[in-house]
Amino acid sequence: MPGVALFALTLVSRRDRHAFPVAIEQVVREPVTAPAPLPVVAKRKPGRPQGSSTQAKADAPLNAEHTRIRALIQRRLARMRPHVTVTYRVLDVHFGNQHAALMARRLRLHLISKLRNDSARYDPSDGPDAGRGPRRMDGERIAPTAIPEHFLKQTTVEDGVETRIYQIEARHATCDQPLNVVVIVKRQLTTGKHAHVSLFSTDRTLAWDVLRDDYQVRFQIECVFRDAKQYWGLEDFMVVKEAAVTNAMNLAFFMVNLSRRLVRERRRSDPNASVLDLKADYRGRAYAEELIKLLPEKPEPGLLQRLMAAVTGLGRIHPLPAEPSPG
Repeated sequence: MPGVALFALTLVSRRDRHAFPVAIEQVVREPVTAPAPLPVVAKRKPGRPQGSSTQAKADAPLNAEHTRIRALIQRRLARMRPHVTVTYRVLDVHFGNQHAALMARRLRLHLISKLRNDSARYDPSDGPDAGRGPRRMDGERIAPTAIPEHFLKQTTVEDGVETRIYQIEARHATCDQPLNVVVIVKRQLTTGKHAHVSLFSTDRTLAWDVLRDDYQVRFQIECVFRDAKQYWGLEDFMVVKEAAVTNAMNLAFFMVNLSRRLVRERRRSDPNASVLDLKADYRGRAYAEELIKLLPEKPEPGLLQRLMAAVTGLGRIHPLPAEPSPG
């Protein structure tokens, strides 16, 4: 089905646990073409070709997707860094790889992401070298359900499910540096079935609970998309031209930020205020102003206040707070 793919760059507040979109970019899929036939290459001799050299992983070029995202982040960081200190970049499991880690490092940021469940993790090798060939970087493979107890950070049991959290320093086959990995293993006590999740960061000094909490806060980005779709027409616009689509997307996410600011201010006097209450209030004010223009004379202040309260209260989810009685 035809649709629109977006990449959203947001600032996430640890204190308020809210995400604030700062840049939205449409992702256009390249047209699928038939693969070109492979050229016929003469079989070469075994071994390294003469004059060739090994490219370090840290110097590897970024692919097209990470190059585009890096340029978007670089433009925003240039504007934000005089005012806001950004240290970590949190991405989902799609970006849990070496290219994303390189992209973050070249932006002077640390990456927080999630490894795939089938990713291989290894102990950093501290054994003696064989004396020939490349230096061994990886030790034994780490099994999520057989991590040594001295790496255990927390154990909890709730509703018959045991949760064990480990923090280890491990290597990944594609990464050039060790990673700070937090493994969360859940086991059902009655059946013995288990599942695990592996979060990681390129910051090896980051505490396990902070790393886990930062990745959990990433879900607030999904709430941004939910609000943009539910309240501000992100999935209802009918335009198809590039400029019009860009304007519609950015207007929806701008209204998410604006409405959250207005709701926060309104909750000082109305603790139950919501986005729907806010929309009903402004819509009612517009209707009331048009109605007042049709009256032959301007109503008295008391009647005008009751009229505005009655019209702006239509369509609200939560009733208006009761006004204090005089005296």
